Amino acid sequence: MSPVGEEVRARAQVYRGNTLCQEKTRLLLKEMAVPKGLMPLKDIEEFGHEKEKGLMWLKQKQSITHKFKKIGKLVSYGTEITAVAENSKLKNITGCKGKEFFLWMSVTEMAVDYPTKGTITFKTPSGLTRTFPSSVFEDEEDDDDEKEKV
Repeated sequence: MSPVGEEVRARAQVYRGNTLCQEKTRLLLKEMAVPKGLMPLKDIEEFGHEKEKGLMWLKQKQSITHKFKKIGKLVSYGTEITAVAENSKLKNITGCKGKEFFLWMSVTEMAVDYPTKGTITFKTPSGLTRTFPSSVFEDEEDDDDEKEKV
């Protein structure tokens, strides 16, 4: 069940169509000081942002798996991704998993530390964290060999 109820949708700015949704997603990430390549998504059907509580969501036609070449990590983005957006942070993330060794682990939080360290730290529900240089998540060119629809 989606965490985005009708009452949230009624207060939110909601956009439809891949081109507009890509633009609005990148704009929000830029406003939050988050690298735009962090969410390499395709075929977005809907993007919404409820500013008061910071809830954002997006729906895409199919799940995708993306490999961040600079660190060799696979990340899976589901058909619906939600998060609470704050300056330089995404919390309560749903629909995103990272692969560590042979396990897919949910990513529930992401925090950017641009000014001092230039890093991004990811957190799982169990409290495990991984930190990478933020440059790894700058916009990568779309490469069909690196993205596969699931």
